[in-house]
Amino acid sequence: MESVGILPSRAEEAERSASPSDVDAVVADLFATEARRLVSLARFFVEDRTAAEDLVQEAFIRLARSSHRIRERDRAAAYLRSIVINLARDHNRRGLVSLRHRPPAVLDEPSAEHTAAARESRQEVVAALRLLPRRQRDCVVLRYYLDLPVEEIAQTLGVSANSVKTHLQRGLRSLAAGLEVKQ
Repeated sequence: MESVGILPSRAEEAERSASPSDVDAVVADLFATEARRLVSLARFFVEDRTAAEDLVQEAFIRLARSSHRIRERDRAAAYLRSIVINLARDHNRRGLVSLRHRPPAVLDEPSAEHTAAARESRQEVVAALRLLPRRQRDCVVLRYYLDLPVEEIAQTLGVSANSVKTHLQRGLRSLAAGLEVKQ
């Protein structure tokens, strides 16, 4: 029996039956390379950063669901951008109704990506602090994490103010060198 286009060809069936891990890998790669730019793109259409992030998340969900439609993997990013634009337009059409029913978003709240990057950066600083000699570490932590003045640090540690200043200088120099090497 001859195929008339109603039934998918074997090549189409093979592409549709791509394993979920292949689809997941493509979506994960696209997320890593495109997510930030897509949020920026969505921000041109919506004022709320949280809404822009939600639109991008929805776009990735829709991409994963309809990945069988993508014939060329290198066109997936363009397809994703079109999904974001369409979702943003739909969002704006419904916007007036949805704005009446939800509280206003917190302005300038850091994104999840920003929070994760800050956490990673903080972990690097803590690791570098742990490598400092005890007195330098104590002085740096008391000065920059507890925001104590030099005199209070000296009193806390039972050393002179000049000793605290010396340990701070050496500690900061060592931290800068240690963190610079990692970057």
